[in-house]
Amino acid sequence: MQEITGQINRIIFRNEENGWTVLELIDETGEEITAVGTLPLCAPGERVELCGVYVEHHSYGRQFKAQSCVSLAPASLEALTSYLSSGLIKGVGAATARAIVEHFGMDTLSVLENDPARLLEISGIGRARADTIKQSFFEQRAMRDVVMRLQGYGITVRQAMQLYQLYGAASAIRVEEDPYSLVQDVEGIGFKTADMIAMRVGVEQNARQRLRAGVTCMLLWARQEGHTYLPRDVLLRGAMDMLSADPVLVEEALDELIIDGSLHYTAVGDGDAVYLRALYRMEAGCAAKLLELNRQPVCDATIDMGMELQSLERGLAIKLAPQQREAVLQGLASGAMVITGGPGTGKTTIIQFILHIMQRLGLNFALCAPTGRAARRMAEATGFEGCTIHRLLEYGGEGRSAFTRNEENPLFFDMVVVDEMSMVDLPLFFALLRALPDGTRLVMVGDADQLPPVGAGTVLHDIIQSGLVNVVRLTEIYRQADRGNIAKNARRINEGKAPLMEAEGDFMFVPCSTQEQTAREVIRICASGSYAGDAYRDIQVLSPMKKGVLGVQAMNARIQHALNPPAPHKAEREHLDNIFREGDKVMQVKNNYRIEWLRTGANGDAELGAGVYNGDLGVITRIDPIEQSLDILFDDERQASYTFTQLDELGLAYCISIHKSQGSEFPLVVLPIFSGPPVLMTRNLLYTAVTRARTQVILLGSYNGVMQMVANRRMRKRYSALWAQMQALAAALTP
Repeated sequence: MQEITGQINRIIFRNEENGWTVLELIDETGEEITAVGTLPLCAPGERVELCGVYVEHHSYGRQFKAQSCVSLAPASLEALTSYLSSGLIKGVGAATARAIVEHFGMDTLSVLENDPARLLEISGIGRARADTIKQSFFEQRAMRDVVMRLQGYGITVRQAMQLYQLYGAASAIRVEEDPYSLVQDVEGIGFKTADMIAMRVGVEQNARQRLRAGVTCMLLWARQEGHTYLPRDVLLRGAMDMLSADPVLVEEALDELIIDGSLHYTAVGDGDAVYLRALYRMEAGCAAKLLELNRQPVCDATIDMGMELQSLERGLAIKLAPQQREAVLQGLASGAMVITGGPGTGKTTIIQFILHIMQRLGLNFALCAPTGRAARRMAEATGFEGCTIHRLLEYGGEGRSAFTRNEENPLFFDMVVVDEMSMVDLPLFFALLRALPDGTRLVMVGDADQLPPVGAGTVLHDIIQSGLVNVVRLTEIYRQADRGNIAKNARRINEGKAPLMEAEGDFMFVPCSTQEQTAREVIRICASGSYAGDAYRDIQVLSPMKKGVLGVQAMNARIQHALNPPAPHKAEREHLDNIFREGDKVMQVKNNYRIEWLRTGANGDAELGAGVYNGDLGVITRIDPIEQSLDILFDDERQASYTFTQLDELGLAYCISIHKSQGSEFPLVVLPIFSGPPVLMTRNLLYTAVTRARTQVILLGSYNGVMQMVANRRMRKRYSALWAQMQALAAALTP
């Protein structure tokens, strides 16, 4: 091992996920040295002592591969100024760094560490800013120690920083005392990683702590896979495989968790089920509330609804079909109701009529959906204001990560209409029902044949299966002229029939002999400009899978290169597997209710707001490497700014997964299909993709691949028992 000491001149490259860094070091003789290693918090201007060996890289030549790094005090005023202005310490820019160093000289770090109150001696630094500088300085010191210590347990830099945000300087202690808590606390850490850490700190294979954690982690995994519970035998088999422990001891650990109330055990149908307690409370709570809403008498006998409908038909110049008319009347009279049907069956028209009549009667209502795009689409289609369910429930009020609206602070509407119910998972539905007082009409609208929600549960399917809530199934296509073969083929796919595909028209098929040819055809369509128009706003490529030649990741990189290649005038930022570049089409991939945005109206008035939602699409307009931020203009003209630390919330969106497209509509959907694993190539996945198109679908690739999906009715089994909870409760309430 060798030791070198020097000042960091610049960071050439850094992987934010694992901290791997390439930096340029000026050693004490003035020689420039390229050093590499896991050096996540090293900053320009910092003086360090590296321990490692010199290696010869086949492309980059001689490098110093660092095994460890010790931070040293900067050796000159210039180095000290560079270190303070590197961006690591909040509240200190270049001008402030110069002022501090000019005042304190080489005693600067000593002052920051031992007497930070003296910062008030600097002109322009007040008490609040001095406190910010002091706190940031000590946080950096503590964070460096925590990150280096946790890396010894195999935790990545990104995960270590997440832990530091949760637990601060006590992160390492928390990990060592209860490593299994990481599974719930840190995204990306599963039981395997937590178990490895546990073994390193001395937890034995058959330790009760480990066995209890393994059983619980199986249920946490099940929740991530969409289950609300697991049958006892399925849970035990999975836990035994994961733990490789004595089966008798694993079963004893499960029984112990049930007896002490950590897990809930109940009967579902002819079997038994084990729940995480929170999910059981949600399922039972939803069952009770739905039945309560459904029992409420809401029909006003003094109002002639038939006359209201006739009047509204004349006013809107829309003649309802008998099936639609009946759906409107039932929606107005039911305490809880489901309207389900495929594209073009008139769901939006029914909602429009229901809301107009509510408005005529002087009754108030709310129209909501699980995503921002779905809410905006429904608002545009009906003419009534819509919002996300999270916005309706005022998520994050007063800086909290919770819903402000609940049973103690309920919503006061005569009716709540929820669109895209197939996307609503159990936790979100439970939150909504908690906020609805008795007497509120609840109308749930969705396509039961689409994909289930990403989160736990199959709420819409379970409600229909229970047989206890009024369900209107729309089967006739009323918008044939609007969607043409799209609606017709969606139905054919749903019935297991081959879609009618031609070489042109609104439902095209472009045969390709290989996946590579398919990918090239997709790029040609996106870049040609001869189809729906704007490749950013009008064309959306959807893929059944994330990996592979036709997967989301590979297609995004290739379409990005074709539509928005690198150029000297375009700033870019690499983050994990993505390169974000000015001009890129991007998608928000998780809800963030605190991001502030600005929208300028046609008359020049500025509208300020907060909240960007999973599925929102936009274009990167600016990347500022100095401020470490990027700006996005979303497709509804909202402008928002992101720091580089928030890039996990974004993904390239030239191509998105079919799952991510739920709740959205696009003028043209481009769908590359080739043969693939049966678990991915399913009928309801193809059906969901096709129904995202408003004016045109272009299928590309293998006809056999398309037919594989049409024929594959395989749906991953989800253990969800809202239907059973509803039936059991209804039976118990029946005299």
